[in-house]
Amino acid sequence: MSDAERKTTNYCQAILEAHHYLLDRYSDVFVIGQGLWSPWYVGDSMKDLDKHYGRDRVMDTPVAEDSTTAIAAGAALCGYRPLVVHPRVDFMILATNSLVNQIAKWSHMLGGQAHPSVTIRGIVNRGGEQGAQHSQSLHSWFSHVPGLRVVMPATARDARDLLVASVLCRDPVLYIDDRWCYEVEEDLNPVSELELAEEGPKILREGSDITLIGSGYSTQLCLEAAKQLEGEGISSDVIDLRVINPLKYERIVDSVNRTRRLLVVDGSWSNCGLAGEIIAGVSERTPPGHLKTSPRRITLPAAPAPTSGPLEEAYYPKPADIRDSAVEMLRNGHRH
Repeated sequence: MSDAERKTTNYCQAILEAHHYLLDRYSDVFVIGQGLWSPWYVGDSMKDLDKHYGRDRVMDTPVAEDSTTAIAAGAALCGYRPLVVHPRVDFMILATNSLVNQIAKWSHMLGGQAHPSVTIRGIVNRGGEQGAQHSQSLHSWFSHVPGLRVVMPATARDARDLLVASVLCRDPVLYIDDRWCYEVEEDLNPVSELELAEEGPKILREGSDITLIGSGYSTQLCLEAAKQLEGEGISSDVIDLRVINPLKYERIVDSVNRTRRLLVVDGSWSNCGLAGEIIAGVSERTPPGHLKTSPRRITLPAAPAPTSGPLEEAYYPKPADIRDSAVEMLRNGHRH
């Protein structure tokens, strides 16, 4: 693409661009959910969409998470491509029956004759002393469910193109965006219509000493940590998972086979979590004794999020935590 076609766009603007792209080109797409006309709920990621496309296609609903999701499921069976927005993943739990027991199961139960093309957009909105009920991600829960694709973009390009791919996919998709990523910028070409089933982990930075793996905002932490490690003479592969259900391991295993060290960062808890799943999957696919040191994971403490600012500062992982853990791994597993 020419330079004239490229533009610097942040993650939030990229999500807005994806909505415009879909609503402009696909008459069967509509958006439904709580707070869609309010930046307090969705930031600027849906700014003025109702004015452009009408409130019959950008529908703000009462606070009724399960009903809203069930309405979208029925519309999908009638040939529409609904995009359901839950401004907080925390309260999307109320829609779990429709999402897990219905939408994710229908294609299997009906022998592939029905494909509920529903995209659920769940927004992670933590920090700012919001506390335990407003600060969760819960992506590991939903990644456990067969039949439900789960996407976590970390970059502006993926925030836009993976949202488009999710809505155009005939399978149900949970797309999780993180407001801590909203200011991340990137130079973007025009939209690419990706085949979601073909997408998987991507190496964002190449290195030889250690593999750092993240998803969503955790990927940004890994990229910043890799810069700090470079200052200490340590070269890092940084892998962004992008799609966490189904997980594709080939690129991850290739990286770990080269670096022989693995550090996984996840913005949720360790117990039954994504980081542990990555470590288990890599361990199953690499020969015994191949790694130079035991894999590690950096996750949240085993406690609900605090409401105190100073406690939040201690609660959430930082690039320095990743850097320090990686340095220790390099010391324990001798570099060649």
